[in-house]
Parts: sequence; structure tokens; C-alpha cells
Amino acid sequence: SVKQQIMEKWILLVEDNELNREIAVTLLQDAGFEVTEAGDGAQAVELIKHASPDTYAAILMDIQMPVMDGYTATRQIRQLENIPIIAVSANAFEEDKVASRAAGMNGHLAKPMNTEAVLAMMEEVLGWKES
Repeated sequence: SVKQQIMEKWILLVEDNELNREIAVTLLQDAGFEVTEAGDGAQAVELIKHASPDTYAAILMDIQMPVMDGYTATRQIRQLENIPIIAVSANAFEEDKVASRAAGMNGHLAKPMNTEAVLAMMEEVLGWKES
């Protein structure tokens, strides 16, 4: 089941807004994920650089952040590891989804996130299925 596949799976959550990050962490933990937090794209790139492969099941990446935005971070992470990266953005227009894919992202979630949307995206991106 999706719940069993989540067990001991770490999500890297990249979000510069502290309140948004707290809400997302709670949502992800309630869904059964372990969460590592990064406040911007540069921190995310460093975390991936120093993590062993397969540490993270996926990355939830905010797009608009100071220091390094989500698109730039995604392009840099793509050179390090092939890990599912899901854009999380208040902008959910088609051109935003196209830009996310162009940067190498695997999916796009609209803010505010909800558990159903996150789990559905994980199933789609990671190939997890309810059984």
C-alpha cells in the first residue's frame, strides 16, 4: 500500500516561508513521512550533495525563494542525482507547469498543499500504488 511504501521515506521540503514550511511539515508527518527542511535552493543542493543516494524519496521544491530559486536548485540537483522533484507553487498556470518540467521537475503541486494531492502526486511520480 502507499502507506507501507511511505514508511521510513524521507522528503526534502524546500520552502523559504517559515509558516508555510511548518504547515507542510505537519501535513507530511501526518501522512507518515519523515521530513528534512531547507530554507532555500542552495541549502537543498548542499543537503543532496552530502546525503547518500536514496536518502530522499522525493523533494518538494518551492519555486520562488531568495538565495537560489527552485528552478536553479532543480537543475543543479539533476546533475547530482536522479531524484523525483515536485514543484510546490502558488502559481499553478500551465506555463508554470511547463517551466517546472523544463527545469527537470517531475510534477507540480499548487499551494496550499493538501494531503490527498501530495499522496496522489507521490503515487504518480514514484509509481506507488494503493493495493
